[in-house]
Amino acid sequence: MVTLLTKVEDIIPKWKIVPTKDIIDSTFKDPIKREKIRKSKLIYQDKPRLKTALELVRTSKDVEDNLSEVRMPFFVLHGEADTVTDPEVSRALYERSASTDKTFKLYPGMWHGLTAGEPDENVELVFSDILAWLDQRSRHWEPEERVRTPLEPEKIAHVTSSNGAESWVPDSAHRQPQHGCSFLCGLGGQPNQQHCKM
Repeated sequence: MVTLLTKVEDIIPKWKIVPTKDIIDSTFKDPIKREKIRKSKLIYQDKPRLKTALELVRTSKDVEDNLSEVRMPFFVLHGEADTVTDPEVSRALYERSASTDKTFKLYPGMWHGLTAGEPDENVELVFSDILAWLDQRSRHWEPEERVRTPLEPEKIAHVTSSNGAESWVPDSAHRQPQHGCSFLCGLGGQPNQQHCKM
């Protein structure tokens, strides 16, 4: 069937031919949240278009074929009662990845929408597990390390070029670049040494 559909995807890419069940009913366990989502004008609730469905199939196949390439730390969370995505797919990622720091947690009785579609107490449990996982892998900063000292105002330097032209330029233009002090690299000014391949 997929082979046949790939032959016509460029001719009828927007064709809503792909049969699908109502994903909202399968994702949102909490009936109040389910109805709120169902009433939202921002949520696409029609059948997937042919081109979109085929791209999802291709992407899923590519991800499945490359699970062993995942080397970065990860935390996979899955609802045991999920009927949208098979929990065995998450288990396969966990088992086949090359990562040495990986966690798989299956939540009994929970559905697909772990962070939005479950009752509030379940959502809080999921988020507390995510935060605990992140906390275990984060550096704990001392209070004095969390505050950066303000930068000094930029000083202006007078420069005369070799052809005699004079100009005023920020003093920072004469300084050597400081490697590893980017805000994104961490407050300690150390470069981020982690190189991940996914």
